[in-house]
Amino acid sequence: MLRNGAMAWYHKVPAPKLPPEARKSRMEGLWIKCDGCSEIIYKQDVEKNLEVCPRCDEHFPLPVRRRLDLVLDPGTFDECDLGLETTDPLEFSDSKKYKDRVKASARASGENEAFVSGLGRLAGREVSIGAFHYGFMGGSMGSVVGEKVTRVFERATERRIPAIVFSASGGARMQEAIFSLMQMAKSAAALARFRRVRQPYISVLLDPTTGGVSASFAFLGDIILAEPKALIGFAGPRVIEQTIRQKLPEGFQRSEFLLQHGMIDAIVPRRELRDRLSQILGLLG
Repeated sequence: MLRNGAMAWYHKVPAPKLPPEARKSRMEGLWIKCDGCSEIIYKQDVEKNLEVCPRCDEHFPLPVRRRLDLVLDPGTFDECDLGLETTDPLEFSDSKKYKDRVKASARASGENEAFVSGLGRLAGREVSIGAFHYGFMGGSMGSVVGEKVTRVFERATERRIPAIVFSASGGARMQEAIFSLMQMAKSAAALARFRRVRQPYISVLLDPTTGGVSASFAFLGDIILAEPKALIGFAGPRVIEQTIRQKLPEGFQRSEFLLQHGMIDAIVPRRELRDRLSQILGLLG
């Protein structure tokens, strides 16, 4: 009712409570803020530009399957190792059970693990290929991820074809403890066997590539490429500063810093990556 006794045309009701996923999608909206240039950019323009800022070339995360589609010939990817599932040998639990964390990550990411592997063709050449999905528990390497990486090299050995791995990982998965750390030696041993067939292994380092992944197969490539401004190293800059009690140089552990100091072979923007990989395989394959 209004003050003068007239009937109101509307009345107030409690605001509806949206589910978390709906609130998230509304917050995301049509625009995003670039971390590189701080500009507000139309999201569709970024997606059309391979998740790269059209103004400053800042590289945003790229979904794992879209990354594989970006470099492989259309329709040639044949996914392998689909039957592998994570177990919980230590029955690990902190604020949440490990099994529950895996299930939650699978629901949120749409993937069953932090690594997708298989066979495909790049410029007509068969390759054994795999890529990390950082959205699944930070791309951490547990027993299943280690097994999948190992099989990338084993398939390449059996078929005598090149191997390509895209790394984006926070390192070993702490919930699997020593079982996770064992994957470093396991994958490196498979890579050593692969060397006998004299085919190239190209390692592509993405943002971020750290921990046990960087300390094993990621830095063992015949050719090591990286995307611009990718964070690459073992421990993070903050941990190192706290340990040595010194201020690190500007851009420390970024791909540009590593290239300057001879740790990687080249920095390749995302839109040029397929052509560069094809060129390298033509020279070394």
